[in-house]
Amino acid sequence: MSSRRAPSHRAPSYRALVLVGLTAALMASTSALAQSAPGRVDPARLNEATRVLASDAFEGRGPVTPGEQKTVEWIAQQFQALGLEPGGPDGSWFQVAQVSRTRQDGPASLHITAGGRTFSAERGSEIIVSSDRPVDRITLTDAPVVFVGYGVDAPERGWDDYKDMDLTGKIILVLVNDPDFQAPEGHPVQGRFEDQAMTFYGRWTYKFQEAARQGAAGVLVIHDTAGAGYPWSTLENSSTAPKFDIVRADPEKERVAAQGWIQQDLAADLFKAAGLDLDALKDQARTPEFSPVMLDGVTMSLDFGQKADRVETRNVIARLPGTTHPNESVMFGAHWDAYGRATPKDGDDIYNGAVDNATGVAGILELARLFAEGPRPERSTVFVAWAAEEAGLLGAEYYAENPVWPLETTVANINMDSLLPGTEIDPNIVVIGAGKSDLDDRLAAFASREGRRLIPDPAPHAGAFYRSDHFPLARKGVPALFAAAGFTGHNEASRDYVANRYHQPSDEWTPDWKMDAAAADVQLLYEVGAALANSRDWPAWTPGDEFEAARAASADARRP
Repeated sequence: MSSRRAPSHRAPSYRALVLVGLTAALMASTSALAQSAPGRVDPARLNEATRVLASDAFEGRGPVTPGEQKTVEWIAQQFQALGLEPGGPDGSWFQVAQVSRTRQDGPASLHITAGGRTFSAERGSEIIVSSDRPVDRITLTDAPVVFVGYGVDAPERGWDDYKDMDLTGKIILVLVNDPDFQAPEGHPVQGRFEDQAMTFYGRWTYKFQEAARQGAAGVLVIHDTAGAGYPWSTLENSSTAPKFDIVRADPEKERVAAQGWIQQDLAADLFKAAGLDLDALKDQARTPEFSPVMLDGVTMSLDFGQKADRVETRNVIARLPGTTHPNESVMFGAHWDAYGRATPKDGDDIYNGAVDNATGVAGILELARLFAEGPRPERSTVFVAWAAEEAGLLGAEYYAENPVWPLETTVANINMDSLLPGTEIDPNIVVIGAGKSDLDDRLAAFASREGRRLIPDPAPHAGAFYRSDHFPLARKGVPALFAAAGFTGHNEASRDYVANRYHQPSDEWTPDWKMDAAAADVQLLYEVGAALANSRDWPAWTPGDEFEAARAASADARRP
């Protein structure tokens, strides 16, 4: 739990906090810096930057909070001190993203009629609901409830769960993950959606957006821990944090009125009250012939207030121009945000986000240092601390639509999202989205020199490739490398973190942390990036990959 201090009558200024943080960082790392080998990631530096960013002084690094102001300015100062140039628009360190923000305002009234009786549901413990529409109140009265399977419309896979049903005024229930998740061995659906590896169609963000395209009034995802990749507590604990969305031209059409999650047991009860069996319908939903099913006699009434406004959040961008091909860029990225202050747990309301993702930003700073101190590469290197990843990859989404440096000549996007502390270097390196591009082979070559090997994601059903900041740029064609070396699923540290600290106030830095293993992982990413920055290579998506066509469309920009 974060330590607490009695409030003073006069809060220290931001600049005073920065000076204190910088002084502590410099003092702590002086001896380690003197012994650092050239071109090598320094575990002490990595640890110290993590400690500073994960401290209570940054208030959980929530977007559009005083914590953001402190965070992005601190990161920019680190880049400047390392000798990098501003990489944002018009010579700025920052790219400003316009976003819509909604925040809970008062309690929610959630009433369900089923089986001839009406009862209330608890917000948070049974149903989690919010809205991305920029309005002050959401009210749905006696909305019929429809089950639409996995909520997928994928013509290229021969799949349509909606079958042109009129969903006006209705709340839809959808299953989490893809139709082939946990399908029995030999089931005909296997392979339609990459077996146990979640596709973008399995993500809740897709299901929310597709529900709006289909004209539904609301959508609730039926929670399942295995399918979602995290327990209900992860959703509940962060549910009171503000919600953010990229500003939409027509939010009434692009976003449903109400969206969220429903506990599986409660959902099963609603199906039973309508004379239906949820498990049996899950089996039906694994077939392309599935059609939406009305839950007869089941309606929902939702009423809740929210504060809605338009705000700004910022990506922090630094750059080192290349010597011979400055218009070609190797990008390194990590998101700076966590959840700020949200639902208290054991008296602690600061979601410090030490592993997720102060460690990643610390890694970006170390990579920037290595490139700044070494010989300038032929291609430019770009370092981005992304905004609002936890809110739906919004900083990266904004950049993908408004790139500062051309995506057509962005050689690769190397992403760091969560590094585990520890001293024991795992011989296995998990590649999220293994096999999607030849960047895997480039990483494998350097890993083998260290006696390490690449393994595929041990939890592909969690869809991690579609849940981190490389994804919006991948959709535009930029090859991505996302290696999560510590999260092999075979070690106790990774299992303990996911079960007890992920997206919770307990994701904190402690004085016993050492970052030797993480430093070894970051070192490999440096080697891959440095090799690309000093080559004429253009990494490519694997033939047939979902992002191959987007990259091919800009091939002329990369011709000699």
